[in-house]
Amino acid sequence: MSKGKRKQIIIYIIVAAVLLIAAYPKVRPMLQSSPPAGNPAQQRGPQALNVQAVVLEPQQLTEMINSTGTLISDEETDLAFEASGRITDIYFTEGLHVRKGDLMAKVNDRHLQAQLQRLKAQKQLVEDREFRQRSLLEREAISQEAYDQAVTELQVIEADIALVEARIAETELRAPFDGIVGLRYLSEGAYVSPNTKIARLVKNRPLKLEFSVPERYSGQIGKGFPVNFRIDGVQNSFTATVYAIEPKIEVGTRTIVVRALYPNENEELRPGRFAGITLQMSHTDSAVAIPTEAVIPQMEGERVFVYRSGRAETVNVTTGLRTESHIEITGGLQFGDTLLTSGVMQLRPGMPVDVYQFNEN
Repeated sequence: MSKGKRKQIIIYIIVAAVLLIAAYPKVRPMLQSSPPAGNPAQQRGPQALNVQAVVLEPQQLTEMINSTGTLISDEETDLAFEASGRITDIYFTEGLHVRKGDLMAKVNDRHLQAQLQRLKAQKQLVEDREFRQRSLLEREAISQEAYDQAVTELQVIEADIALVEARIAETELRAPFDGIVGLRYLSEGAYVSPNTKIARLVKNRPLKLEFSVPERYSGQIGKGFPVNFRIDGVQNSFTATVYAIEPKIEVGTRTIVVRALYPNENEELRPGRFAGITLQMSHTDSAVAIPTEAVIPQMEGERVFVYRSGRAETVNVTTGLRTESHIEITGGLQFGDTLLTSGVMQLRPGMPVDVYQFNEN
């Protein structure tokens, strides 16, 4: 291509560019007012967001708290003799019930029995002497001092007898309460001391249920409060009744320890088992309750979105009791309001919305 033709083409391009720049201010308004036919979103304006909603109606709301606890025997102790000696007899059978006061085992007490017989024989002689002295005193045949000496001797003998009988009682192992005897650790002929454990006695009827609740509920739980609990591997649920509450809050956990009683009449449950506990704290028959996912937490409080005239509007709310799925609204909403329950993080005040599904309240 010659230099002349090349220069001519460049001149044509420069002229065309100048003409386009000069005509652009007149063409621009036409371009803005007539969008391309293939973009309907620009023709209709902002597109509405599809959301789910619920119309608020009165409903029952119950606040439940869950905890864990442990079943504890009503009474439990390790059985041991009060005196040292060799076991001569064992009267209980492992795993069976015993009654309070039943003789369960015996330590050799032959030397004490011999002392007791000697003291009883001496007592008979002293009683006869005291009788004769009293008769003489009535006839004023002896002095009061002589009679008092006979009485004192009789009292000393009686005290010695009571002491030996108490020592004999220490050689007898008796059940301190009704219960079930566990496995025994010794056999007849073994030498024992007060530190030697013979067996364990457990009272399983009733059972105690011990658990903890947050300190904020300490004023709502009192004596007689019902407690529902479940045991792993057992289909049925059980109900116990609170009978005692620890007067001091645990500082480390900020909880309060509670104990409840379960009758366990058939002794179907055993102490030491883990229990899942459910407590019904409060109940409202006509509450404004909304799903928890509809609430948006903010620094200044909590808010929700409601549906009004085709748009989403924000409302500040105050909340009350909570359950696993719902929150009670004590201020900001009323029955009949349409609450938006989906897409709440995408919504903005005044944004157009299209409700495509109404959920049940």
